[in-house]
Amino acid sequence: MLSLLLGCSFSASASASASASASANTLEEKVKDLQQKLDQLLEEQEKQKASTSDIKVGGAVRFQYSYEDYDKDNSDRKGDFDFDIFRLNLDGSIGDVILSAEYRWFDYMDVIHHAWVGYNFDENQQGKVGVTKVPFGIQPYASHSYFFSSNYYLGLEDDYDLGVNYTYKKANNQLDIAFYKNDEQGGIDGYVSDRSERYSYDVVGVRLEGEGIYDAPSLQAAENNTFNLRYAHTFNLDDVSIETGISGQFGELELDDSADGDQYAAAVHAIVNYQQWNVQLQVSEYEYDVDGMDVDEMVVAAYAFYDTIAAEATSYLANVSYSLPVEIGPISNFTFYNDYTLVGDKSGDLEDTFMNVTGVAITAGGLYTYVDYVIAENQPFIGGTMAGDGDNEKRFNINFGYYF
Repeated sequence: MLSLLLGCSFSASASASASASASANTLEEKVKDLQQKLDQLLEEQEKQKASTSDIKVGGAVRFQYSYEDYDKDNSDRKGDFDFDIFRLNLDGSIGDVILSAEYRWFDYMDVIHHAWVGYNFDENQQGKVGVTKVPFGIQPYASHSYFFSSNYYLGLEDDYDLGVNYTYKKANNQLDIAFYKNDEQGGIDGYVSDRSERYSYDVVGVRLEGEGIYDAPSLQAAENNTFNLRYAHTFNLDDVSIETGISGQFGELELDDSADGDQYAAAVHAIVNYQQWNVQLQVSEYEYDVDGMDVDEMVVAAYAFYDTIAAEATSYLANVSYSLPVEIGPISNFTFYNDYTLVGDKSGDLEDTFMNVTGVAITAGGLYTYVDYVIAENQPFIGGTMAGDGDNEKRFNINFGYYF
């Protein structure tokens, strides 16, 4: 009898143990199944996140009135009112990859302004590749007016080329290192029909004896394999901030014959911000050298025409502005400014260039207006050229644009 009871007890215990084991196995399988489904869900979310596009579309349309005392027809008409530009911007990211691009349409040409993709390695480091802004001198602009400074017409302000940029920015320090294979049109043999149709100024040739100032170059040239290095440090003193910086640019000059050359530029700058005041100071110099040739003048191009600059020169700029917040209807801010540039020490005994722009920038919602009075000598777009020997010229200009 005892053995029978023990046998039944053992049998019941074994049965319960088997049932518990089966339940445990079933629970473990369910947990594994749930874990697999969770992993798949997380993976799908990551893929969806990586493919998510966050691109902002923007742009601007601008118009312009100008009164030019150096143009008799213009002054007889009491000035001209013209369409200036329509532009389209794309900015944002796709996953972790940053994108920025801008295309511009004028009456006489359409051009790329910039186009690059980038990646933030961390909160202090960023890399970019494509048509990017050249890190040189005061950034983002060494000017306050619609006309920039004279440096722009030398290719030393708001210039864009094809290459790779690296930026390190932390606290009060910023270091920019860049390498540009060639200009934004692909260099001397880029696939373009007209090398003058571009936004930013670049050297496109050597000005030979007998050629006119505005002629297309017989001997073509282009910047090639250019390195840029820029370092800036900001000092914060109570309510005053002072940025000081140094820039260097070194590269090759490629010609469409057997000759080649090299080119360099350098600058030191300072930016002072005190309350609503801004002061910009910069000294720059540049030189183009062609092997086996004594060259005094180079050909540059932008805005669908060719011009001439000295092969070597030094520029000095001093700008000041005052920002005044207001509440006048839609107007929220006036920025008053005076920008002055002098380009001297030119090769070939070319005459100095100077440009002084006195004006005000008016912010009213999406409408941004420049009102400028320009006095200049041997300055492009103010009745002259960097290689000229002209008189003082004057221009009153109103450029207004709606930005969206």
